[in-house]
Amino acid sequence: QVQLVESGGGLVQPGGSLRLSCAASGFTFSASTMGWYRQAPGKRREFVGSISSGGTNSEGSMKGRISISRDNAKNSLYLQMSSLKPEDTAVYYCQVRLWGTDYWGQGTQVTVSS
Repeated sequence: QVQLVESGGGLVQPGGSLRLSCAASGFTFSASTMGWYRQAPGKRREFVGSISSGGTNSEGSMKGRISISRDNAKNSLYLQMSSLKPEDTAVYYCQVRLWGTDYWGQGTQVTVSS
């Protein structure tokens, strides 16, 4: 079965950096576009960015402060974040769309606070 497991979240100070990981299994990872989304309390889930099978990136509101990469040999997706702000506090999710259906990880909490 499709499985996405995020890790790397935690507490970070404003201006700090954090690297999130997503371990994928149950599908052909190397052929799939992968995405990152986030959801803060009381807000809609929003698009952070994605990376295609060929390595082409697409970025949302955090453009300029993130870098998305993948390691197909490890079936892993990464989200490098920098210059973090309190507004970035949210649960971050890894995502893949397969045959019209979105699959999500359990999410990892990122809290930006001093």
